[in-house]
Amino acid sequence: MSNYKINTKCVQGGYHPGNGEPRQIPIIQSTTFRYETSEAMGKLFDLEASGYFYTRLQNPTNDMVAAKIAELEGGTAAMLTSSGQAANFFALFNICECGSHIVASSSIYGGTFNLISVTMAKMGIEVTFISPDCSKEELDAAFKDNTRAVFGETIANPALTVLDIEKFAKAAHAHGVPLIVDNTFPTPVNCRPFEWGADIVTHSTTKYMDGHGAAVGGAIVDSGRFDWMAHADKFPGLCTPDESYHGITYAEKFGKEGAFITKCTSQLMRDFGCIQAPQNAFILNLGLESLHVRMARHVENGQAVAEFLASDDRVAKVNYPGLKSDPYYEVAQKYLPNGGCGVVSFELKGGKAAAEAFMKELKLAAIETHVADARTCCLNPATSTHRQMTEEQLIEAGVPAGLVRISCGLEDKEDLIADLKQALDAI
Repeated sequence: MSNYKINTKCVQGGYHPGNGEPRQIPIIQSTTFRYETSEAMGKLFDLEASGYFYTRLQNPTNDMVAAKIAELEGGTAAMLTSSGQAANFFALFNICECGSHIVASSSIYGGTFNLISVTMAKMGIEVTFISPDCSKEELDAAFKDNTRAVFGETIANPALTVLDIEKFAKAAHAHGVPLIVDNTFPTPVNCRPFEWGADIVTHSTTKYMDGHGAAVGGAIVDSGRFDWMAHADKFPGLCTPDESYHGITYAEKFGKEGAFITKCTSQLMRDFGCIQAPQNAFILNLGLESLHVRMARHVENGQAVAEFLASDDRVAKVNYPGLKSDPYYEVAQKYLPNGGCGVVSFELKGGKAAAEAFMKELKLAAIETHVADARTCCLNPATSTHRQMTEEQLIEAGVPAGLVRISCGLEDKEDLIADLKQALDAI
């Protein structure tokens, strides 16, 4: 469907039924698959034939939905995972090992920050966090001989900084490593990082892609453009024989277009088993069919709420890249000309105490550990999603103690603003 617009791909991408086949993606709710001969199954294990043998690695339902997401992002291959966290871990660990180093934006989701700085550190993988606002010189200085990946978020959760994708991509490529971008907040409807030089894209499909708080999941998409063999010394897992899989050299056998996802599936998914349930993939696809419609309303509501908050004297600061006063407005105009998302973060003049009192008074907006839903929700990140971070790390990530993150849903914007106003009036 390469000739179709992204709106059409949201609705009809990934799955193309034949005569008499189901119009909706079928749910293949089976752990295993039958074959006539052991030879036929053996070819699957040797990656000499395509097909399915065990859902811990792959499932047809999942692959149909992954194909749609690949089409939306403009990639060559994709896979679904059990969560966004699993997607980010797989994307990094697929090319990193003990002794590797990662350069990452400091302004990222707290769970991902902890994944890289704590859990992956236990695996012997180092990280240097750097401000998304760093100069080209500062960014270049963060690289080491053992750097294997650069990581950032298109729109950071919850600081709402906007990554200069081109700047980070050029630096990554100058050092012979790929740029991995978490594109959860804008989705491919509002930003396609591959068009700006990114090599791998990840998603928490739990968020806008599902859009209804119904199914946890993640996705990884490969652009198919990074030349692994040109940097073979940095990526032995892709460019030398994998003795755990019959000596296959992924980059040689599957090329730039398929090596990354094939290795991620046959090695990491095999060993960790973080597969998305076929039922969840089916639910995800229902969300994808309306993604292009919903994102426009989320952006409309987010813009209206941000403008209202920015005009209220009781609000100390508003973060929303759609505001002309926002420090990321210009970079957002470059990468997000149609708007970013419906998430707004802000600080009240009364600090953390005022934030807690404010959220208690909200009627429409619910306090939830969630974001990017059809229903408006909010939380205080410092005491929830980013609770494990130190005060210094919170400041570095742009998450002060009194920050409120509100995710504007699909309700009428006038009702949302009225809810915010009454809550402000009550404190």
